[in-house]
Amino acid sequence: MNNPALVMFAIFVGITLVVTYWASARSTSSRGFYTAHRRISGIQNGWAIAGDYISAATFLGITGLIAFYGFDGFMYAVGWLVAYLTVLFLLAEPMRNVGRYTVADVVAFRLRGRGVRAVSALSTLAITLLYMIAQMVGAGSILNLLVVHIDETYAIVFVGMLMLIYVLFGGMLATTWVQIIKAGLLLAASLTLGVLVLAHYGYSLPALLDAASHVRVDDATTNLLQPGLFFKGPHAALDVISLGIALVLGTAGLPHILMRFFTVPSARAARTSVGWAMALIGTFYLLTSLMGLGAATIVGAHSIGKHVTDTQAIRYITRHPEQADELNEQLAKNGYLVPRTNNNLAAPLLAEKLGGPLLTAFIAAVAFATILAVVAGLTIAATSAFSHDIWYSLIRHGEGSDLEHLFVARATALVVGGLSIVASVALRGVNVAFLVGLAFAVAASTNAPALLLALTWRRFTRLGAMCGMIAGLVSSVALILIGPAVMGRHAIFPLHNPGIISIPLGFICAVIGTLVVRDPESEAMFNELQVRANTGLGAEV
Repeated sequence: MNNPALVMFAIFVGITLVVTYWASARSTSSRGFYTAHRRISGIQNGWAIAGDYISAATFLGITGLIAFYGFDGFMYAVGWLVAYLTVLFLLAEPMRNVGRYTVADVVAFRLRGRGVRAVSALSTLAITLLYMIAQMVGAGSILNLLVVHIDETYAIVFVGMLMLIYVLFGGMLATTWVQIIKAGLLLAASLTLGVLVLAHYGYSLPALLDAASHVRVDDATTNLLQPGLFFKGPHAALDVISLGIALVLGTAGLPHILMRFFTVPSARAARTSVGWAMALIGTFYLLTSLMGLGAATIVGAHSIGKHVTDTQAIRYITRHPEQADELNEQLAKNGYLVPRTNNNLAAPLLAEKLGGPLLTAFIAAVAFATILAVVAGLTIAATSAFSHDIWYSLIRHGEGSDLEHLFVARATALVVGGLSIVASVALRGVNVAFLVGLAFAVAASTNAPALLLALTWRRFTRLGAMCGMIAGLVSSVALILIGPAVMGRHAIFPLHNPGIISIPLGFICAVIGTLVVRDPESEAMFNELQVRANTGLGAEV
């Protein structure tokens, strides 16, 4: 038992449960449940966005990727940060002024189509579930630091139950404050580790970089500052381009991030929140570089784990740890790079090396808190997609009572939570940063084309929106299923990220669908959309 970590985690859970109890009295209506009555300030929302965005995939996965692949791992961090420029300049203000509860509200306001809302809601569910799985997969690894040898299934179920408590009782208000608290703790933890890494090298950045250029991995010297360690082979260039496009446009399609703009009282607050979020997220990503390189040079890559190239191998090893040594030796003879049980734990292991058990406990507890905060935000987004877009808007035609609306929302949260738990158990052991990269590809292929074209192209039609979203969703998911993430060495599609194919396909099909048939009603709504998006006239307050 890691008693300090358990105590710290218990304190965090206790504080957030008190916050949830306080928020429950203010979440008794659908408006309160989904948007916290639009009373979150710009600064608060900026911290909450950072808490929503800095996930377990970032803290665990990015640090691990940089520890193993150096420059190539840092590419993930750069893409995620640059993505907020798209959100700031193109989406923050229009989303706040046009939308009500969901991403589908924005598209449906312009295009007035039931089919458009249905397809948008389905894409939101697909994106949030994939992203949620990535977070909960990391829960098992972290809980192994808190309670030794606990089955990852119990860890995932535990995270799922806490997530449901936050959402069911506290709604968006509780989720927002959980994210704010978690963002503060995570930045403090990352800053502490970053300073300790620099202190280890006499506060000399050149000394750290020199050590990172001569890392010993498997009896060979590796230069982590050199590109091409992760993205290599005949398709390396395409992999980098595909990942970059997916990360930059993916944020513009992430429902749980875009939904945060519905919680602020004005368009100015929406812009302010993005500015704060970019500053906080940028600081964190700079710290991941220090943590990743520090883990590689101080802890040693051989003590963290190995990259996994075969999905079957990682699943089997994870589920049969008692046979790990024997299976590792056997699989290595067959050419597999096999995992170790701490594959995503570069940051906690670095903390153990530099600060001892107490710092390790703090880092582990913060990482676990990170998972709780992010999955709560994802659950709210998935819940709103079904209860507001499908049930209230499509099935009930907007005629259901607010009490019914709220009941369906909470019932949906239970179903979404159950599905995410089951899927996360099935996908244990996969690198969480990679899973999130795939979620970004789906978001960039579905929601991003529809939103950007609806806000900027007068000719854009309902048919175009549905064609673009369906093509993007089907192609991105299909390419993932036949790609290395699922099929390993036997993949039919060679790229790790499908964005380079699925994102242009989403835009192309949206344009073709628009040009096939004119839609005078949608064109007529463009002027009204522009006035409302840019001035806020008619926006919900």
